[in-house]
Amino acid sequence: MNRLFIFSLAMSVYCQALIAQKIEYARAENTPESCTSIMVGKKASTDGSVMTSHTCDGNYRTWMTIVPGVHYERDTTLAVYSGKLHTESVDDRTGMEQKGVIPEVRSTYQYLNTGYPCLNERQLAIGESTIGGRKELENEKGMFMIEELEKIVLQRCTTAREAIRLIGTLVAKYGYGDSGECLSFADPNEVWQLEIYGEGPDKIGAVWAAVRVPDDEVAVCGNVSRISKLDLKDSDYYMASNNVYTVAKKMGFWDGKEPFKFWKAYTGGNYFGEKKNYSVREYFLLDKVAPSLHLSYDVEEMPFSVKPDKQLSVTDVMALLGEYYDGTTWSNIKNLKVTKKNEATNVMDSIVSPVANPWLTTDMATMLNALKPGTTSRNRLVAVPQCSYSHVIQLRSWLPDAVGGVAWMSFDNPAQSPRFPIFSGTTSLPASFAICGQKSHREDAAIWAFRRANKLATVRWGLTKDAMNAAIHHFQEKGQSELPYVENRYKTLSNSKGEAEARFFLTGYTADFVGAEMHRWQEMADEFWKMFARGF
Repeated sequence: MNRLFIFSLAMSVYCQALIAQKIEYARAENTPESCTSIMVGKKASTDGSVMTSHTCDGNYRTWMTIVPGVHYERDTTLAVYSGKLHTESVDDRTGMEQKGVIPEVRSTYQYLNTGYPCLNERQLAIGESTIGGRKELENEKGMFMIEELEKIVLQRCTTAREAIRLIGTLVAKYGYGDSGECLSFADPNEVWQLEIYGEGPDKIGAVWAAVRVPDDEVAVCGNVSRISKLDLKDSDYYMASNNVYTVAKKMGFWDGKEPFKFWKAYTGGNYFGEKKNYSVREYFLLDKVAPSLHLSYDVEEMPFSVKPDKQLSVTDVMALLGEYYDGTTWSNIKNLKVTKKNEATNVMDSIVSPVANPWLTTDMATMLNALKPGTTSRNRLVAVPQCSYSHVIQLRSWLPDAVGGVAWMSFDNPAQSPRFPIFSGTTSLPASFAICGQKSHREDAAIWAFRRANKLATVRWGLTKDAMNAAIHHFQEKGQSELPYVENRYKTLSNSKGEAEARFFLTGYTADFVGAEMHRWQEMADEFWKMFARGF
């Protein structure tokens, strides 16, 4: 009896200690900055497609579904919410708040409902990047967060211009309640970049500007306002809210004398506090696609877009989203070197240590730099481990909408995960996609099929990256080589058996494709566990 009492008391104390203890989870370096978007005009791509993209970097929901289009027989309303970015499933309402209601339209389009909704059945696509902005512009009373605006335009619009105009109308009437945001709107003909802010705490409205990316150029946004001068007489390339100049002047952001620059007025610079309309990501990516321009990091203003030295394929854009500056001066681990004998030459070489990985946690980077200052850098990479999901979306005018629009999606770190296709005409996703894997380890959440292998790989990145890169390349090649078959099969089925049967095929193809990837990444995780069986 005494033994039972003592055991029960000890377990009670132990459990209370666990409850009281705050677990410190590993944090990736440079977590405050989130999301990168790359845009490609149709003459800048190898196949004539228009592209946009998005890395959803941060602790946002990973669940995604396809919301079908709806036809309403009578007038109704649409509820507008905030807080959905951190829910665990489509039915979860934890932390959500209804901000208001607006009139609904009679018919809506089907769309891919990711954290930041991104593609509809009419080949309208959206990328996103938070750009902060001045605190003086924020107004919590505004109805719309950016993800709700994305949802609504995908339900109602077919072109980038139409989407931008609708957002302008909605925020003017109901108000914008989010921080500064950049959205890249793309359709099969063109791609635009929209930047939007609140109008201040005393005004329900918004201030925004949008610039079209020239057809033969590429643009990048990585959490910094990029729009500079506006030529609103040129409606083919520029749009803005009616108050774009007056708000800047009223709030004291622009004196009305010097030439107006949107980024300078509404943000003043990048997240480092530098008076620039770019940071490392924009500079690196633009320089990567157009090295002939000899861009400099020391200038105040980087071009909004550049003509690439060579046209970009969809796999080129995938690679850009997977950049971690390997082998460049921007690499965070370039100094973490050891000596190793070159088996071919029998000469000792200096190489980056196999245990060094580009995604060191804050604790590890701090420790290394405490031992020797400057051991590691803290450059914000394009591909980061805190990525929830990412996509590269192709839009192709010469194909039917259902198969012409394709989101090449991946979960977790874009440099470590394979991409799978979700078409504009895909009507449903596997059940594991409907569960978020951010708040706990869940075997039923799709992201964990990839995250296990990805995180194990970083233990000895120098030894695992070749295997992981080979697996990524395999599925990349599979997707591109099979795409013509998918397009032709869709057309055949649509003509012979109807649209529903053709979309059923697209849906099954997506499920089979990602199923093969999930299985391979689970196998790879087992291989890495075996590799590390005797220790890390």
